Amino acid sequence: MTQIADHVAFTPVNSKTVERRLRITVLSGGPGSEREVSLKSGRAVAAALKSLGHDVYLADISPEDLSALDRPVDMVFIALHGAFGEDGQLQKILDDRRIRYCGSGPQASAMAMNKALAKSRFMEVGVPTPLFEVVTPDNIEQVLAQWTPPSVVKPLCEGSSVDCVIVHQGQDLEAPIRKEIEIYGQCMIERFVKGSELTVGVLGDEPLPPIQIRPKREFYNYEAKYLDNDTEYLFNIDLPATLLGEICDLSVRAHQSLGCRDFSRVDWIVEESTNRPFALEVNTIPGFTDHSLLPKAAQQAGLGFSQLCQRIVELTYLR
Repeated sequence: MTQIADHVAFTPVNSKTVERRLRITVLSGGPGSEREVSLKSGRAVAAALKSLGHDVYLADISPEDLSALDRPVDMVFIALHGAFGEDGQLQKILDDRRIRYCGSGPQASAMAMNKALAKSRFMEVGVPTPLFEVVTPDNIEQVLAQWTPPSVVKPLCEGSSVDCVIVHQGQDLEAPIRKEIEIYGQCMIERFVKGSELTVGVLGDEPLPPIQIRPKREFYNYEAKYLDNDTEYLFNIDLPATLLGEICDLSVRAHQSLGCRDFSRVDWIVEESTNRPFALEVNTIPGFTDHSLLPKAAQQAGLGFSQLCQRIVELTYLR
């Protein structure tokens, strides 16, 4: 059982692990629904790396404009959330160009971005996850005949809880499913689990301290993540230490099962009635804003924001 330490082993910023000033391009923005958050993440990462003395170039990027990749660099720091940046497309381009970059590779990124593929992999390796089904225009009638509220309807490949809907007992399940299919072509329906929302950051192959999230909204949606100032983030979690240790172990297993590297963040629900943990998803490029959870967990473990960015640089550069 992994022990949840008050600190995590890391190489200090002033170490000799990476001795020289590095040329780093920070990529943010992109074409996805999380563009604005990504721009904020990119600015924060770039400022942190500049404060450490690195030669930093902050750039927006899109599938139509890859000019940011023409600059000679030692590595690329990807702060691009959602479509293109987190689904493996950008990683494949960087691999083809033989450019070193932080985070997971194309295959792991694509699998993590597709919630159904990721959850299927979780089941194969013994990471518990709520029952789910992919809904398409071809099977929607069958799904509606077999599923009843409370359920969660969500896109397969969006982050930040974009267009995620909880359908409660007595509410209509068909309308949100048809709306998701109209927008995305398909969607996922998942068993609703009532309980505490937790997240565990993974740095290298070590878990960071778990965070309990208490939004003032119905659940931890986009607004609660990026706009609200009254969402609570708790490290003093009212759950058994053995359970928290198990969740940390399972988070590393989920991270590794998808082939992730360097860092990720694993989201959980702990069922209120049973204290059973259920993994929801792995985020391969979690946020790097003042509301973001990976930096909060790193801070609790003794790594300030700049130190976290430096640690990711070191993991990438020395890989």
